[in-house]
Amino acid sequence: MIDIHRDLSARLSDLRFGAPVTHVYNPMEYAGPMMNAYLERYAHGPKRILLLGMNPGPWGMAQSGVPFGEVSVVREWLKLSAPIGTPEKEHAKRPVLGLACPRSEVSGARLWGWARDRYRSPGAFFKTFFVANYCPLCFLEATGRNRTPDQLPAIEAGPLYAACDDALRSIVSVLKPKFAVGVGVFAERRLRAVLGDSGPRIGRILHPSPASPKANRGWADAATAELRAMGIEIPGD
Repeated sequence: MIDIHRDLSARLSDLRFGAPVTHVYNPMEYAGPMMNAYLERYAHGPKRILLLGMNPGPWGMAQSGVPFGEVSVVREWLKLSAPIGTPEKEHAKRPVLGLACPRSEVSGARLWGWARDRYRSPGAFFKTFFVANYCPLCFLEATGRNRTPDQLPAIEAGPLYAACDDALRSIVSVLKPKFAVGVGVFAERRLRAVLGDSGPRIGRILHPSPASPKANRGWADAATAELRAMGIEIPGD
């Protein structure tokens, strides 16, 4: 898994992105030791279920190097600690402070909070699940606004998707999941585009973003119900 992410990072380092994107953060580079610690501890396969997100948020993986990596969860529940540097070109409104970041990423707090509440220990959760992101890059506009991969022009998205697609195929080959679940519509679409009908069963759960009114009405219960509807056993209430 470390080799897969190292190769992906090398491929993505050659890509360039134009306006309105002004800054691109690659936590596989400046937070590489933390990502490697996550992979070394929790990526041992096979896994029954792969949860796939879209790309880092500025207060989550961009800070910690861990997918959906809300910093307090990374410190206190996942118990990960490793050096975290800064991007070569850092946005003044989106500084990378690593595990000292005082802000919480809602999406990460919801996803990992659900894992903690349902499975109690990381060991119990990762016995069945693994959490990854399709794209490891965080795209920022001049205002500091987060720009997602699906908002990129086709000329930029094409090479990005090609590299991320290859990495996703490799991740699935290593982890051999029975279910590949997109966290949100974009991730589900990439799973279907890359894996088709010949691999794991593909599904989707609601994205935990605070921009989603439905997620704000009870994301954890909604995600549990959606996973159970796919035939995935989740610990009881």
